[in-house]
Amino acid sequence: MIAGRYLRSRRRDAGVSVIAGFSFLGIMLGVAALIIVMSVMNGFRAELLTRILGVNGHVIMQPIDRPLTDFDAVATKVASVPGVSYTMPLVQGQVLATGANSASTGALVKGVRGGDLAKLKPVADNIRQGTIANFDTSQGVAIGSRLAEQLGIGLGDSITLVSPEGDVTPLGVTPRVKAYPVVAIFEIGLSEYDAAYVYMPLSEAQLFFNSENQVQSIEIFVNDPDQVMAMQGAIEQSAERPNYTITWQRQNESFFSALEVERNVMFIILTLIVLVAALNIISGLFMLVKDKGRDIAIMRTMGATRGSIMRVFLITGASIGIAGTLAGFALGTLFCLNIENLRQFFSWVSGTTLFNPEFYFLSKLPAEIDASEVATVVLMAIGLSFLATILPSWQASKLDPVEALRYE
Repeated sequence: MIAGRYLRSRRRDAGVSVIAGFSFLGIMLGVAALIIVMSVMNGFRAELLTRILGVNGHVIMQPIDRPLTDFDAVATKVASVPGVSYTMPLVQGQVLATGANSASTGALVKGVRGGDLAKLKPVADNIRQGTIANFDTSQGVAIGSRLAEQLGIGLGDSITLVSPEGDVTPLGVTPRVKAYPVVAIFEIGLSEYDAAYVYMPLSEAQLFFNSENQVQSIEIFVNDPDQVMAMQGAIEQSAERPNYTITWQRQNESFFSALEVERNVMFIILTLIVLVAALNIISGLFMLVKDKGRDIAIMRTMGATRGSIMRVFLITGASIGIAGTLAGFALGTLFCLNIENLRQFFSWVSGTTLFNPEFYFLSKLPAEIDASEVATVVLMAIGLSFLATILPSWQASKLDPVEALRYE
């Protein structure tokens, strides 16, 4: 009751109430910012990981000494390893892609079988136009939606591909140029892939890249990508031929390490907001102790113990921290649950594209709330709030009635 009365604003205590209000807002915004930023970074990593692992092999096997002309037999052997989901022989190469509007851009051609392409869920489940049902016999290609936009082509139009690995003539190697009809347009949601990937039937890719009856690599997909390091040795041995393998973790090590470092740094920086708000609680309580010196003296003469006085000011300061933390938790959670709608709203208000997919890889802003991280943020904010009240509360409890009256 006493702590509640001290928190309520009166004219002579207006300064203390203003500081308490700023402390409340600081903790609320700090907790909300931590939850929002950590959730967005978790969502960003999860979306990238899901799409990258859904499109690219978890283990990539490449030949040593001799070309992979026996890729069918090797793929069958590797697929029998426990934990392997499926294998995908692959021919790929960099090309220059040109559309109907004479626009050109670089692209990555991946030659795959139609059955294997159907297993790539990020592609097969996100076909916006056309179909890949008869992909092997279509003699056409499937391209990303952003690549189609850049080149100004649609379903049924032709895309011209230029490969530097062309025909050998008396004058040297000339680039190979060939036009393919677009039989499907997909949208994975990862702008880097939607703007660069071209899927071609394996037999066509072998001819286009001068790789008849062979493939460049075999992409291997496993049931649990996190356990791929433990399976790497068994996969290499199952091929029964010289080979070299690289895992998705090694291939994308620098990228995901950078994300993790950025995530940790952002957590430390935003924690400082909560810490500053907790310091405001300390200054506000010291002012309150000074203003309530007469009250402390009266309560002590009425029999209040030092512990009682300390509890009054502990509850006063902790109430600000707990209320600010709970408000920040509610604000942060609500923001994360509606983050894409809020992004579109602010984009509309500002007239600019916030979170541009061209720079941030993903086509929409993701947010994934981690319950353990949210609990850590909440407990940290409440803990800092309690720690901030200890020194002023202890100072108040140490005052005896005579010393307390001097504060007046």
